[in-house]
Amino acid sequence: MLETDLSLNDMMFLARGAGVTLLITAISVAGGTLLGIIFGVARMNLGRVVSGLLAVILDVFRSVPLLIQLILANAFQAIAGLGLQPFTTACVVLALYTAALCSEIVRGAIGAVPTTTRRASRSLGMTWTQDMTYVVWPMALRVGLPSWIGLVLSVLKDSALVFWLGIIELLRSSQILITRLQEPMTILLIAGAIYFIISFPIARLGGHLERKWREND
Repeated sequence: MLETDLSLNDMMFLARGAGVTLLITAISVAGGTLLGIIFGVARMNLGRVVSGLLAVILDVFRSVPLLIQLILANAFQAIAGLGLQPFTTACVVLALYTAALCSEIVRGAIGAVPTTTRRASRSLGMTWTQDMTYVVWPMALRVGLPSWIGLVLSVLKDSALVFWLGIIELLRSSQILITRLQEPMTILLIAGAIYFIISFPIARLGGHLERKWREND
């Protein structure tokens, strides 16, 4: 029989860490998705030079490992005297990282809409805004949703890296308990289960929406 020294307070400590993980993920995904939509649409509609420059900037956030981004951002803000809290720094970096990845999802989803469909909507007298709102976005959303769900789950797991900034999220709280109780297997199993409990509904929601859309086609 499995024996453990974990107490109710220890479980609450893990729960608080999970709450921090969820909060960082929610803020980062919300801000990153908004910026990603703006960047993705901009890259599809701006001139080649501006679009290329924006692509290079976004490639930096996609290419440089997230851990390096977090550490450098925290160091630079301290040198610049911005006085940002580690939590704020983590959210900003994760949001920009999410935006860089989301912009490619948006760009690909918009590019998947047939050109003939867009031409037909414009020939009917639709403005660019009407075309994007009533024609492009409904079709692009179906194409991009699975990738966006995958991005959300990726950011949820990548948020564990913020413990390098001293933030006590789920992974860091697990490490603290492991150091104190010397029960790595039990604690990591619980932490893994919490990650699964958080991630599973998100993945299932994406699958449910896809099925509903197929049924309505």
